[in-house]
Amino acid sequence: MTTDTTPPVATIETTAQVQKAAPKEPRSFNLGRALAWAFMILVILVSLFPFYWMLRTALSSNNALYAGSHSLLPVQASAGGFERVFGLQTGQEAIDAGGAGQAINFWRYLFNSVVVSTLITAGQVFFSAMAAYAFARLQWKHREKVFAFFLAGLMIPAIFTLLPNFVLIKQLGLVDTLLGIALPTMFMTPFAVFFLRQFFLGISREVEEAALMDGASKVRVFFRLILPMSVAPITTLAILTYIASWNEYFWALMVSYTDKSRVLTVALGVFKSQTPQTGPDWSGLMAATLVAALPMLVLFMLFAKRIVNSIGFSGIK
Repeated sequence: MTTDTTPPVATIETTAQVQKAAPKEPRSFNLGRALAWAFMILVILVSLFPFYWMLRTALSSNNALYAGSHSLLPVQASAGGFERVFGLQTGQEAIDAGGAGQAINFWRYLFNSVVVSTLITAGQVFFSAMAAYAFARLQWKHREKVFAFFLAGLMIPAIFTLLPNFVLIKQLGLVDTLLGIALPTMFMTPFAVFFLRQFFLGISREVEEAALMDGASKVRVFFRLILPMSVAPITTLAILTYIASWNEYFWALMVSYTDKSRVLTVALGVFKSQTPQTGPDWSGLMAATLVAALPMLVLFMLFAKRIVNSIGFSGIK
């Protein structure tokens, strides 16, 4: 004979109610946890302070900026800096406010930045995906050696390629054009190929082999199967490429000479060079910097989680 040792349902419910009604013991103070939180908050504040200082300077009156240089709040709060950036002030009004008498052609520079960043992003993502697929899936002689040689390009500083690229762009007659700015990084980069190759290696070969057995060509498999399955890493690479191309300065400065090809980052230098008699127009310069950086900050914050997840999935440490 067996004895049923299962407690009755009423006993279980009573025990659960007693445990729920019992007061929870207060957590003991953990010095290590408190120091970790304090350090993290300090790092966040130090990281965000430059952005706050830019905003504070942009909202200050340029005439009174030096007198209140130690103030953490805007000095004689004014939107004059943003008005000068968008060309909403006349030359005399800008000079009276302590700014430059000539406003930058903001909307033209914004259009140029959008066009250049879009060309680089679209071209680099597409061609890098094709190269990554060839390195990850296609079988050909010395594939790994070629990939290792190609990957060695990551160790070459970008400044070493500036002069050869400039000579090439000049011989092609593309100096002072948007295409000339975009062309050197428009096709592919070692990082982009490596990033997508790591993801393509994780795609099941059985799915691809089944499509090939059904009569699909390698090209069709790439466009109809691999690319749709790789939306997440491709989107991540597109965002990173767009941000990097948007923030590019030195190469754009070398190639562009006039307003027809100047991008926003170069325009900031032009704006700073228009120095009035009272000194640099720091209010207008910080306003222009915020306007130029804000779209990329918003873009990164919206997709930050996806970027981190895709990089972790690709095995990049």
